[in-house]
This record gives sequence, C-alpha cells and structure tokens, in this order.
Amino acid sequence: MQDRQPLRIGCVKYLNARPLILGGPADVVLDHPSVLCAQLARGELDVALVSSVEFLRNPIYRIVDGISISSDGPVYSVVVAHVGEISAAEQIELDPAAETSGNLLRCLLSELKLRPRFVATSTSSLAKVRARLLIGDQAIRFRQQHGNEFQFWDLGENWQKLAGLPFVYALWLVRPEVVDPKSIADRLRALRDQNLANIENLIAAENEFDRGFCDRYYREHLRFNFGE
Repeated sequence: MQDRQPLRIGCVKYLNARPLILGGPADVVLDHPSVLCAQLARGELDVALVSSVEFLRNPIYRIVDGISISSDGPVYSVVVAHVGEISAAEQIELDPAAETSGNLLRCLLSELKLRPRFVATSTSSLAKVRARLLIGDQAIRFRQQHGNEFQFWDLGENWQKLAGLPFVYALWLVRPEVVDPKSIADRLRALRDQNLANIENLIAAENEFDRGFCDRYYREHLRFNFGE
C-alpha cells in the first residue's frame, strides 16, 4: 500500500476478521491481539487490526474510520463459559490475549455488583474449568464441542442490554509516521466492501467451520462498520 517500502500489516487471526483482510496482501502477520498490539507499539508493524483498547492506551495512533469488528447484540464468540449461575462464579479465568474483552467483562460484572476473582491463565484444560472467558475461534470451537456441558454468557448481548449500544472489539490502527494514511484507509475500506459484497464466496472458501454457521455469524452477530 506504500510505494517506497512495503507496508507491514498485522491482523487478528480469527474468523471474525476474514471479511476485513481476505484478498489483501499475502504477507500479512496473523496473530493474537496482544502480540499484534506489542508489535505495533514497537514499530514492527505499520498498520494492524487490534483490540480497540489499544487506541485508548496509545492515542498516538490514527484510526481507520468506517471499519471495525463490532456487535449490536449477541456476538457468539466473546463469552464466559460457566457451570451454574454466572452470579455464583467465585473465579473467572481470563486469557491474557483477550484484553479488550477482559476489560468489558469487568465492567459488566461490576455493574451487576458481581466481583469474582479474575485469574490470567492460558494453560487450563478448558473442559475442567467452572468459568472462563473465551474469545474468537477458541470460543466458537468450545461452544460447538461443549455446548451441552456449559452455559455461555455473551458479552456482546449483555453490553447491549446495559448500554443500548454496539460494542467495538477491534479497529484498524495506523502508526503516526506512516505516509498517506488516507490512501491506506481507502484501500482497507474497499477491501472490506468487496468481501462483504461477495460474502457467499468467502463463506464457500471456509474449510474449518460449518458454512451455515459462518453465514449466521457474519450476517447476524457481527458488524464491520465504525463511525458511519
């Protein structure tokens, strides 16, 4: 996207990001949100689709307007898997990679006057925990494999009930020294629009998740606009 040097782009490696990056540069760095945030902060990436909380922490970045990963109701893939009532959970495990969702969970439970212990861990056997925050593809797989064993407290749904607003999980952020951010933003929006206009082809190319599920996930649970 830059003439002088190749633009270094990073993107979260989840199903929910594919409409924003499929068909883009072949050398995109795909990783977990926390890894991409660190690489962007160190200047190892020029542009990255990362957790929305990163902009609040480092407002030096420029936001690509018009694009996000967000939800206006149940998001399906950002949930607390729990046994028993969520109000009875004394401890909730948090994946360190899920910073935005972890902050949202703390906010929601605080509003409900619930104060469980939060334990950061990425090593537990998921099937053995009593309450754990799951995000992205891990959440989807877990729900599909253990749907009869756990209840799922959807953060997108509960945020909408509380605030009556969509919640933004991820944004494209551009480092301040990057040349011609407007052109970059235009191309990223065009890529998003192209993929959404051909969403059936994107779904047909999916080789891990059920295509019927992908159709519902993209059309019913996710939004890809921002500030429009």
